[in-house]
Amino acid sequence: MLGLPEIRVNFETKAVTAVQRSERGIVALILKDTGTFDTKVYKSIEDISDNDWSAGNLDYIKKTFLGIPSKIICEKVEEEATDYKEALKRLNSKKFNYLAIPSLTAEQTSDIMTWIKTKRDNEHKTFKAVLPNCKGDHEGIINFTSDNIKVGSKNYTTSEYCCRMAGILAGLSLKRSATYYVLNEVEFFDEVEDIDNRIDAGELVLFNEDGEVKIARAVNSFVSFTPKKAEDYRKIKIVEAIDLMKDDIRETFRKYYVGKVINSYENQRLFFGSISAYFEQLALDGILEKKTEENLDRNKADVNIPVQRLAWKAIKGEEVDLWSDKKVKENTFRSKVFMTAKVKVLDAMEDLDFTGILE
Repeated sequence: MLGLPEIRVNFETKAVTAVQRSERGIVALILKDTGTFDTKVYKSIEDISDNDWSAGNLDYIKKTFLGIPSKIICEKVEEEATDYKEALKRLNSKKFNYLAIPSLTAEQTSDIMTWIKTKRDNEHKTFKAVLPNCKGDHEGIINFTSDNIKVGSKNYTTSEYCCRMAGILAGLSLKRSATYYVLNEVEFFDEVEDIDNRIDAGELVLFNEDGEVKIARAVNSFVSFTPKKAEDYRKIKIVEAIDLMKDDIRETFRKYYVGKVINSYENQRLFFGSISAYFEQLALDGILEKKTEENLDRNKADVNIPVQRLAWKAIKGEEVDLWSDKKVKENTFRSKVFMTAKVKVLDAMEDLDFTGILE
């Protein structure tokens, strides 16, 4: 039973600090410059040395910090570089939430999109990227499309202002979404008339309301909904909460469980109990929906019986079909832990349907 008490404590700590950690996300920037270093990490704007970067890159870093992320990882590539492969290799082993590349061209965008999709789908990393005019159709790709953004005496392209969007998304708590987030610094941008259609197409756009420049609905580029991956996955806030839970569970499992605990049903029950307690705390904090009498199995982790049954059936054949669910649960499969859980991530209030009744 080595490590199980630690698992419980670790999950409790992660649950209690989830909201705080969600508003302290990490941004990765890839910048073209002439410095002799590869990487610089800044935890606040005070850490930045003006000698490290060109004036343009310093501006991008400072714009990112406006969103108050916990830190910014800056990866440098040579000014004459035609791709960002070396910087991506360095980022692969690091932890970050949102990637932005101010100098990204239309031709290079596809490669970055493919890299993010590969890391999320094949390697189960929770990287996301804010990319310019990128119809990624994926929850890890935020397709920012507003252009000609004027701040002070400078006009920014869509690509250049992706760093500002990444900083905002990384710095927001799971208590709110980026929908209607006000960008006080923006004086002008190219407005569009078909905002609803653009949102439906998976675009993150700015709009002007009552003299304030705001982010419209905070959506990513995902639009090909399926029964297993429904419309909720298009909301940036929802995906951020899912990613937080994935990271917490995976990191705790690796640190306290892998190789340290015998894969018995009793130990699995203790592990699942810890995860269920973690979910319950997230529900108390308003990140997950609380369980109700109609949904008593909500926020509960348990053995994924159908998957574990199939695993045994591949070895023992048809006799496994006769096993009760209880027998399947109690017969752990080799070193595998098959887990399932039913949770509902709470969205932010964004729509109001009001009907007045006159007396």
